[in-house]
Amino acid sequence: MDNLLQFQNGAKAYGAKHLFEDASFSVNEGEHVGVIGPNGAGKTTLFKILCEEESLDDGRIIRARGLKLGYLAQHDTWNEGETVEQFVERGSSLPIWELKSLGRGLGLEEKHYEAPIASLSGGYRMRAKLLRLIGTEPNLMLLDEPTNYLDLETLLVLEKFLQGYAGAFLLISHDREFLRRTTDHILEVEAGDMTKYNGNIDDYFEQKELLRSQLEARALSLAEKRKQVLDFVARFGAKATKASQAQSRLKSLDRMESIEVKPVPVTARIRIPPPARAGKTVLAMDAVTLGYETKTVLEGVNLRLGAGDHLAVVGLNGAGKSTLLKAIAGRLAPKAGKVEIGFESTLAFFNQFVAEELRPDDTVFQAMERKAHSDVRPQDILDLAGSLLFSGDDVKKPIRVLSGGERSRVALGQVLLQKASCLVLDEPTNHLDFQTVEALTQSLTSFAGALVIVSHDRSFVRRIGTKILEISGGKANLYPGSYDEYVWSIERGAFFTLRKEGEASAGPSAASGASGGENARSDGALYRETRKNLDKRLRQLDTLIANLDKKMADGIAKLEVLNAKLHGANGEPSPDAKATIEEMGKVQTALSTAEEEWIAAVEEKETLGRDLEKLKEKGG
Repeated sequence: MDNLLQFQNGAKAYGAKHLFEDASFSVNEGEHVGVIGPNGAGKTTLFKILCEEESLDDGRIIRARGLKLGYLAQHDTWNEGETVEQFVERGSSLPIWELKSLGRGLGLEEKHYEAPIASLSGGYRMRAKLLRLIGTEPNLMLLDEPTNYLDLETLLVLEKFLQGYAGAFLLISHDREFLRRTTDHILEVEAGDMTKYNGNIDDYFEQKELLRSQLEARALSLAEKRKQVLDFVARFGAKATKASQAQSRLKSLDRMESIEVKPVPVTARIRIPPPARAGKTVLAMDAVTLGYETKTVLEGVNLRLGAGDHLAVVGLNGAGKSTLLKAIAGRLAPKAGKVEIGFESTLAFFNQFVAEELRPDDTVFQAMERKAHSDVRPQDILDLAGSLLFSGDDVKKPIRVLSGGERSRVALGQVLLQKASCLVLDEPTNHLDFQTVEALTQSLTSFAGALVIVSHDRSFVRRIGTKILEISGGKANLYPGSYDEYVWSIERGAFFTLRKEGEASAGPSAASGASGGENARSDGALYRETRKNLDKRLRQLDTLIANLDKKMADGIAKLEVLNAKLHGANGEPSPDAKATIEEMGKVQTALSTAEEEWIAAVEEKETLGRDLEKLKEKGG
């Protein structure tokens, strides 16, 4: 596998803040590398250095001949009034007909190319940006937080594209599930260093823990040896008969290996103050119509929320999720119907725009204190600020000097400190690192009040949402299944629709007589086509499962052979132990991948089997 890029002994600092020093890594052809690390560690700066938008203070970058980088930045890169077609053509080496052909795989249709790109939803803007990037024909893509503000459908489109992408890419993301499904290596940017790990994000966490345990054990052993040497010197250094031995042992300390075990980052723990006492019903919506001026977005919304209800709102971008959240939070008046807050209930609202309401001269602490409930203590504010990555003197920084992501975290802190009966959160995990997302997830899961959330982070939604509200076709309905089932239906497409009895026959019987036969025939055709597709996919899964069974058996057998080779015939280490261990690692990685694919295939087969049984019942 040819090397595309080598980052050697790189160093970068801004004033007294050192992002990384003497850091090295490489990227090979076809590698899919997830880039992770705490906020502010230097991940985006690294991308800018690779693209030559910024320069290294020290070190060098060796690029393969013919290397062509493509950079998908977080910020928007289009011109005012530019259509999608003009945007994707700019800088592309492919003709427009070929771009549009590729765009069909991303869900872009002719109507999208004619529209101004600024008028599209966030999901379709991302598809256009990705298509433009593909059009430049890079052999190494740099993707900076591409999943932020995407709807589930677009996220799955992007995920599928990256899974099948033949080239190499570096991907910055805090979405653990997205990284698990799209990457085969992890580059950790942390504590001024960079370390590359084989495998996906789950493998990274296992390897990191194992490596740390080994380093700690080795450091403990060396510390014990040093203590023994120093004890010997202290006891015998003054005796003439032992003086030379004492000095010799003292010099051995200089030759002894030095191991630095980096401190484990303090695990974030977010303590959300419990909500103030309120009535049983926190929120009620009755026959609500929502929209803007002449445009209606949602009709006939009926919803009841009580304490402890955790509602996840799902749907495509532009379907009306944010509109519904604004109405719940009292920031959008209904065009019809009623939105009522329960007795003594209060709501707190977070979205990407509330950060714009912060006072620029407030410090981080003052901004959070300004919105905090009167019962919240100053120490509680400091604790939460620390959990949201504002530690030490960071709480004294004025809002005006903060980045957009930092302001967003301040606004989130304001919401969590209000002791509200209902938290309404629109994409709260954006701009948070792994540890903080995990801490927020744990805290919200046990939150005693009501929750309404919108998030692209599947793991976050899966763990928090106890009810699923689907926004589709101008309606808001509770989804009858779990969140995993909803994701499955979006990912693979629903094979059939279970109609309510009598729904198809609404209207006067005289007018529906002719169409009734046509509906019956179309339903029969739909049944046969759906049955055919299900049977075909089940046969494919049977073949796949059998092949994976064999692959896993072969892998286990090969590991046994390599293990025997490693220890030799007489239990002595093999002379080529290093190569054997490396090969065992590759086999183990392949075996783990096969096991994951086998589990996914078996789960899909079980789900499709249930679907087939339901279809048979419906079809008679």
